[in-house]
Amino acid sequence: MKRINNKIVWITGASSGIGEALTYLLNTKNCKLIISARREEELNKVKQQCATPENIKIIPVDLEDHDKMNLITEKAISLYGKVDVLINNAGISQRSLIKDTNFEVYKKLIDVNYLGTIALTKALLPYFIKQKSGNFTTITSLMGKFGSPYRSGYCGAKHALHGFFDVLRMEHEKDNIDVTLICPGFIKTDVAKNALTGNGSKQEKEDEATKNGIEPKVLAKKIIAAIEHSKFEVYIGKKEIIAVYIKRFFPKLLHKIVLKSAVR
Repeated sequence: MKRINNKIVWITGASSGIGEALTYLLNTKNCKLIISARREEELNKVKQQCATPENIKIIPVDLEDHDKMNLITEKAISLYGKVDVLINNAGISQRSLIKDTNFEVYKKLIDVNYLGTIALTKALLPYFIKQKSGNFTTITSLMGKFGSPYRSGYCGAKHALHGFFDVLRMEHEKDNIDVTLICPGFIKTDVAKNALTGNGSKQEKEDEATKNGIEPKVLAKKIIAAIEHSKFEVYIGKKEIIAVYIKRFFPKLLHKIVLKSAVR
């Protein structure tokens, strides 16, 4: 995809953070947008803050409701007649030690971050195959490349996304379908505040690393560039990106570094 301008783009998790920033940026590129999240009221606020809100349609989506993804996708297709890009951005994080984490928390992380994303992707896949084009862009995390204390369930779900979408790319390259995996480091959003603790409640507090992360609008620009250049996988952040390469060549060293600097 040489340019994303004028494309039809569906963004999940668009009510705040990265998804919100992507909505504002893509709206300036004359894209026809479908924005989704659980909170319709918040989606409407995002829409009204755009320069051309008439180019934005809203479809509420709860990724835990896997059985509704086919119907939701049919509705999305009906809005503009097609979809060119799906940006799988919605998800939740976690901040709790394994020994203190209820199993139901792990289940929720998998149901939302992994299975919900796959359910929506699979529902849209037949349309991409039929039109012989499409791009699945999935926002994973650097935590999909290596682990960190307090994020066991989050890391597990993000690692799983890499396995699934790498295979999707292989199986459907012949259908002219691109798959782009975006691995952000610390981004200045409410992800830490909304992270689940061991009993399933929200952490409700910020951490310094997230507070000092890069701005969502900066990340949004880099995501669009990755899509337009048909990148397979990109790492976006500050010095935390180096950990991907340390893990590859010196896994024991990364183990020591992460333990020493682990941020809750």
